[in-house]
Amino acid sequence: MSITTDHASGMPRLRQPTFAELYLPKLVTVWREGYGVADFRADVFAGLTVAIVALPLSMAIAIASGVTPDRGLYTAVVGGFIVSLLGGSRFQIGGPAGAFIVLVAVTAERHGIDGVILATLMAGLFLIAAGLLRVGTYIKFIPYPVTVGFTAGIAVIIFASQLRDLLGIALAGKEPSEFVPKLVALAGGLNTINPSAVAVAIVSIAIIAALRIWRPSWPGILIAVVIAGMATAVFALPVETIGSRFGGIPRELPAPALPAFSLEKARAVLPDAIAFALLAAIESLLSAVVADGMTGRRHRSNCELVAQGAANIGSALFGGICVTGLIARTATNIRAGAHGPLAGMLHSVFLLLFMLIAAPLASYIPLAALASVLVVVAWTMAEKHEFATLLRSSWGDAVVLFATFLLTIFRDLTEGILVGFALGAVLFIHRMAEMTGIEERTPLVAADRPDDGNGERVPYDPALAVDRDVLVYRITGAFFFGAASAIGSVLDGIADRRKAFVVDFAAVPFLDSTAANVLGRVAAKAHRAGIRLFITGASPAVRRALLTHGVTPPRARYRQSLERAIADIKGSAPAADEAAADERRPRA
Repeated sequence: MSITTDHASGMPRLRQPTFAELYLPKLVTVWREGYGVADFRADVFAGLTVAIVALPLSMAIAIASGVTPDRGLYTAVVGGFIVSLLGGSRFQIGGPAGAFIVLVAVTAERHGIDGVILATLMAGLFLIAAGLLRVGTYIKFIPYPVTVGFTAGIAVIIFASQLRDLLGIALAGKEPSEFVPKLVALAGGLNTINPSAVAVAIVSIAIIAALRIWRPSWPGILIAVVIAGMATAVFALPVETIGSRFGGIPRELPAPALPAFSLEKARAVLPDAIAFALLAAIESLLSAVVADGMTGRRHRSNCELVAQGAANIGSALFGGICVTGLIARTATNIRAGAHGPLAGMLHSVFLLLFMLIAAPLASYIPLAALASVLVVVAWTMAEKHEFATLLRSSWGDAVVLFATFLLTIFRDLTEGILVGFALGAVLFIHRMAEMTGIEERTPLVAADRPDDGNGERVPYDPALAVDRDVLVYRITGAFFFGAASAIGSVLDGIADRRKAFVVDFAAVPFLDSTAANVLGRVAAKAHRAGIRLFITGASPAVRRALLTHGVTPPRARYRQSLERAIADIKGSAPAADEAAADERRPRA
């Protein structure tokens, strides 16, 4: 796989960055850029906005994970602060994540809360080691169907984990953590459904949904939880609350302390620590990528992993649970106008103030309302559109998607990711073999050729290389998940002053869903910036994959040849009907 650019000849050779430059926190970068009163004001507002969203979510995730709500707040306060302080992403918000609910719950059931804290600390050490060894670069190679599959699987598990509190079901024994036994136990307790809990849940979901439609800038989650708490207190509703189950939450941070440690205990929680580290790395880097797409900035993945590791160690020392980057809260931070990492640090400070001031009021919050919050989170994170798109994409992507999805639900998250990745690799090998047999004229790796051996060479045009209006990229070879990250990083740099840029696929025999998704993100970014994107030389199969993943007009224009695209950009295309014919070219 290779990529070339006709503009490369005019670019200076870049020096290799030093270790200090690679791991320099974004906080220092922002400070060096110049930080004024207006920037601080923006970060204060963004931090307060995110804290309002994070307050009920942190408690809800902790409760769903089988620990007390205060541990979720400790995680957001301590872990979130360290993520922003040391992180390699300018806008990342850290804290407890819904994706960890199952892992933490299972670990707590097997090894107790001490085991969870020890596994969190060990996961932090693993993440720091992964960042220093620069493993973050390779985590980006996880195929797109695997990411969508395990995310959707986690959403289903979160929904199932909230059914008990959502319906107010009373169980004789402890609720099982495994998916099928959980459903069986809940089905056996349906005769104990609490109508008051159901009413609180329905009203809470309705408030959140309505405010997202009519007042999207309002903190719908917090408003729903506050209204539910007030109604429970005023009408003395017979529902379980934070106070009735946990006795409320403390009004201070605990003193830092090392978790109970022994070699036997460390060996017992080692698989859980590895799972924590793997999921934290994936989630945090996905969140950083989303932030990059929204802002046009670039995160440093290995610096981010080191920060996530330090945050998990800090969280464990204060009795918290796993920390990772959070896509929804990071997006909220950006939309609220954050300027830099100080917004994330202030979000943690505001959470601490909320805890110190309003802790007694948290006792009135009904668990059905917090369950409603997580049900909405599960619905949002399920990636329903992406799931359906991959099912239409190809049978291979559907197999990888379903394998990851089902294994995540019925077996184990780590097993789902590993099996999905292995299936994705096998699928790629199969596609390569199939492509080699079908398209003999387009080898997967271009061999060396003599300059005058086949008569296909055209004279070099230096005008194209220095053209300030047009930037041309030529991709050569199979464009698949292993190369998508590197190519995406290059193509993400298109938001400049050029009028248009062209991506030539004439030498690409195949691309998979991960690569097509990368092009979809690039096309959306170019469209927002007002830059015209042209796709040239794409085969019917490549074009069909791109169209399936959103690389569609007007975001992208398809032309048969590079020359036709350049002529169109320069306003000298032969005729409009010929360009239209290119757009209508058979796609199958």
